[in-house]
Amino acid sequence: MISAIDATLQPASQRVRLLKGLVSGIVLVSNLVWTSPAVAADVSQLPPGLQAKVDLAAQACAEFNDGQFDLDWGAVERVDLDGDLQPDWVLNESGFACSSAASLYCGTGGCISHFLIEEEVHSLLNRGWTVVEFGRQRIVLADVHGTNCDGINPTLCATASVWDAEAKTWRSSAGDWE
Repeated sequence: MISAIDATLQPASQRVRLLKGLVSGIVLVSNLVWTSPAVAADVSQLPPGLQAKVDLAAQACAEFNDGQFDLDWGAVERVDLDGDLQPDWVLNESGFACSSAASLYCGTGGCISHFLIEEEVHSLLNRGWTVVEFGRQRIVLADVHGTNCDGINPTLCATASVWDAEAKTWRSSAGDWE
């Protein structure tokens, strides 16, 4: 750590770099706090709509050769999906595991993620997703199966969706590129 006396002896450009590094570190840590997976204790407190998804998955596992269901770390995330500064819930089936079936919950098209906003659960088959800010909007970007883009499985394809709070639905557009 640099003392106050050492900091005043350094050139201004070096102090600016140090300050930028400090700010970047604070932003990184705050992003980890806001988008980190929920701890195991949070799983027992899942909202009913998501708990029903977990119960169905556990039942399917038990019915398949008496398998044991497990919810891996990161299956439950809290992230602001709609820009209201309140963390919403996401349940990722990529974090589901069944002892008797390696691919019970995911396939070549990816895994289903269940997004809960305002007591509404909407599900999307995807190979990964993230949330980005674009102006005033929070947009969910997802890597989806190539058939969504008039292709086949390996065809590159993505979707961008924004939450419409008034209609309580996700809005997406395929966009017509020329």
